[in-house]
Formats: sequence, C-alpha cells, structure tokens
Amino acid sequence: MKKSCLLTLMAVMLTGVALAQVKPIVLGDKHAMLKMEQASRYLLLPVQESEDIAAIAVLDNHNNMVQRLNVKLAIDRVDYYVPYELKGACLMDIEFHGDRRQKGAVGEFVCWKEMKYSDTFDTTNREHFRPVYHHTPLYGWMNDPNGMFYKDGVWHLYFQYNPYGSQWENMTWGHSTSKDLIHWEAQPLALEMDWLGSIFSGSCVTNGNDVVAFYTSAGHHQTQSMAVSKDGGRTFEKYSGNPVLTTNDVPDFRDPNVFWNEEAKVWNLILAAGQEMRIYSSKDLKEWTYESSFGKEYGNHSGVWECPDLFKIDGKWVLICNINPGGPFGGSATQYFIGQFDGKKFTCESMPKVTKWMDYGKDHYATVSFYNAPDNRRVVLAWMSNWQYANQVPTKQFRSANYVPRDLGLFQFGEETYLSVVPSKEMLAIRGGKVKEPTEACEIVVDVKNQAEIILSNTKGEEVLMRYDAAKQAFSMDRTKSGDVSFSEAFPCETTAPTYGQIKQLRIFVDRCSIEAFDAEGKMAMTNPVFPSDPYSILKVKGGKATIYEITK
Repeated sequence: MKKSCLLTLMAVMLTGVALAQVKPIVLGDKHAMLKMEQASRYLLLPVQESEDIAAIAVLDNHNNMVQRLNVKLAIDRVDYYVPYELKGACLMDIEFHGDRRQKGAVGEFVCWKEMKYSDTFDTTNREHFRPVYHHTPLYGWMNDPNGMFYKDGVWHLYFQYNPYGSQWENMTWGHSTSKDLIHWEAQPLALEMDWLGSIFSGSCVTNGNDVVAFYTSAGHHQTQSMAVSKDGGRTFEKYSGNPVLTTNDVPDFRDPNVFWNEEAKVWNLILAAGQEMRIYSSKDLKEWTYESSFGKEYGNHSGVWECPDLFKIDGKWVLICNINPGGPFGGSATQYFIGQFDGKKFTCESMPKVTKWMDYGKDHYATVSFYNAPDNRRVVLAWMSNWQYANQVPTKQFRSANYVPRDLGLFQFGEETYLSVVPSKEMLAIRGGKVKEPTEACEIVVDVKNQAEIILSNTKGEEVLMRYDAAKQAFSMDRTKSGDVSFSEAFPCETTAPTYGQIKQLRIFVDRCSIEAFDAEGKMAMTNPVFPSDPYSILKVKGGKATIYEITK
C-alpha cells in the first residue's frame, strides 16, 4: 500500500518526544486519570497484547465525554504503539480490567513511562510478513471489507478497523482508495464510533452526487444507521434520523447491503438476521419496508449468517452469505445461492440442502462486491483470514489483508449453476518478467495434465504441497509444514476443492504471507495464508509445466 496519503498519520520516522513526565492520577487499584498536554498532535499509547483491555473515556475541557475506546495498555512490556490524536482532549479516565494482584501497583505500570507525545506517527513497515501487493491497513487491525464502490475513476474500499491495536476492538470504518485495484492509498477514518455503538459492517451506494453509507450501529442492540458524503466518500455526516431500521426479535441483526434495483425501480436492502437474510425496499433510502426472508433450511446453518450481498449476473441473481462458524474446513467461509429476485422475494433454484462455497481455502470471509463497478463487472474482495485464529497470526504492526480482487461470473456443471471466480484483469498489469525460481511476490502459471503435484518450499524445509487429481476432480493444498503454524491448532490444515470438470491451467499467486490458487477458467478458487520463515524459493512440479512471473508494484 502507498504510504503518502494518510493525511493525519504519516511520517518518515518516529519523532515522539516526551514534553513532560506522564504522571497518572491514581485513584484506585484499577483506576487512573491522565491530564493531556496540548503542545503536540498525538499521544502515542504503548500496547501489550497479552494484557486485558483498559477502558478509556476521553473528556474535553468542559468535562464532556467525547469518545470511548478500549486499549490494551502496556503493564510490563511494550509490543507496539498506537496514536491517539488529541484534538482538544483534556483528560483520559482509565479503568483497568482483570486481576491486578500479580501486576503490581497501577502507578508503576510501564505504560506511564513509555507514553510519548509526538507530532507524527511512524507507519514505515516493520513486518516481515507485510504483503507486497495485497491491501493491508498501515497499522492496526482490519477485518470485513465494507461500503465498497466505484465513482469517477476511483475504487473506494472501507473496512472494519481498530486504530488502537492490532486485535479486534473499537470498530470504525477505515478507508483506502485506488485507481487500479492494486495500488491503495490510505485515507483518514471515514466513520467513527458514536453513542449508538461501534460501526459494524455495511455498504455504500451512489445517489446523484452523494455517497450514502449504511452500517450497523452495534450498541446494546444492533440497529441500522445511515450517513451521507458530499465529497465523494472522503467524509460523512451521520443522518439525524438514525437509526433507520431496528428489530427486537434477534440479537444478530447487521451488515446492511443496499442497491438500486432498476427492474423494480426501488432501493433494496438485504441484511443478516440470525440464520436468515431479510430483504427490505425503499423509495427514499430512509423509510424501509420489510418484504421477505430467505434462508430457512437452505445451505449451511452451522453458524451465524453475516455480510450478505445480492446482485444479478447474466440473467440470474446471486445471494452471497458469509457464515461463521461452519466453513468446509472450520471457522469462517462464504457460501452463495443462485436464483431469481423480483424486488421482494429471492427464490433459490437449487434444492435446500445444496451448499455452494465460493472459495475452498481456510481463509476467505466477508466477501462483498463493489457497487457501480464499470463495464457491468462484479468485482469482489474478502477478508483473508479466519476467526479461529485471526487475532493470533504472527504479525503485530498490523493484522490481516484482503485477497487479490476477483471478478465473478457463472458457469454450468451438470444440473447446477455455479459462480466462476477469476483474478481481476488488473492483476495482469503487475505481472513482471519471467523468472527461473519463485520469489516472495510472484504468479506461477502451471499447465497441468491428469495428475499434478506442485511443491513450493524454502531452504528451511518449509513447504506447501498442492495436488490436482483429474479422476477425482479435486485440487488440494497442504500447509501443515508451511512455516510458523504454532500460533493456533486450527491453522495447520489441508484444504480440498471440487474442480467441476477438468483443469487445464492453474494460476497461483504467492505473496509474503499467502497463496491463492485458481483454475484459469474460474471453476475453482482456494485462499490460504502462510507464514514461512524465509520466502519460498524452490518450485517442483510433477505432471505439468510451470512458468513463473515476478510481480512488481
């Protein structure tokens, strides 16, 4: 990701200088206050990930609370720093959670000694596993892609984001933009928490010159809210009539996806409610009418349904349903249904028990598409992780990436219609010259026969084994020996995908911490992060011919 456009959080080097000794006001064994200096832009907060959350209330000079945030403030060591922009903040009221009898006195915690005031915050990459060509946040935690749209030559990607740590918490909408789906520029935060709750997943639509965002306000209950941007999606003003949609019958009521239905001449909204999807319609984006529900007895119901999408491809409607847990290899995954939609009701064309997965890797979740993509394309991004271990993967400065952008289509196999998934054409633009050996960022194209075995390895003996079996119509990837797999028992695994016929060519995308394999015709996709101690530099292929292209940004 480019590092030139995060307007408020960029610097070439860390220049934190203590303006004064940070002296907490200790009020109890779990309670302290901190008065803010105003001579600098940021207070750099030291984080220790193994600690419990400290709940922080930020007050202005009139003792009005302006923000709440949860930070794992360092007790006896510092893993990294996160910036808090002062913006008139005068006092932090801090409550530590957990049993502190083994931690010492609050006033002796290392966080007070290590806090720094600074006018800048360093986002220079410090991570061995930072991807070369996949989108990542500059720092902090990222999960679901949100509100993606295309307007005036720019792709906008919002995402679930924690600016105050590299684990899930403090959900806001981060924001990145791109002109080519590959090179992303970080933008300031788009939507921040308010008194209705954290900002959970949602969508954006363009309505004339306005960009309208819909998102879940996750407070004591989950409700749906709206915000409007007059500057192309850079900044938003929340609607004074929020929330615009509520319920009282299910606790999981979230992730609104809105689109203009040209056939029905209405706005439609689909959201997740427990283990079903609910569909609404509106004439003005403010008043919503319930139309129908879909999901009872259809597909996989092993977990909560989340992050829906609904769109038309080649005369048929596709309903995307992300589910956690319940994936084919445990944890998170994306299933989908194909059928017809009349603006009120979605009718699936498959039998209820048929389950179709968009990707057969372990790390493919929260898939949604860009609104208003050019040339009637249906371009999707997903979160390249799994809730089973997302908070524990071996990075600290940031956690999680998006997979490479992909275009969807349809294909027929037997009596069923399936989604085809291919890397977006923009990926060809960064395909460099041919090389003899794999590099840390490359594309491997393999022309395969009936049986093929592909081994990526390094000099440390770490390897990823891929097999294609034409007779079984199956492709598999084994990452049990891929590198660091120690952080979770659920991480080392072998994943297997149906190929729906014969594969002639595989496209395999390798980055510093991921491998994505595709049937070149789009009938199979598999996404699996890996964490090798050294890049894979050795390729062995049996039953096929490989060409390796270096990927350059």
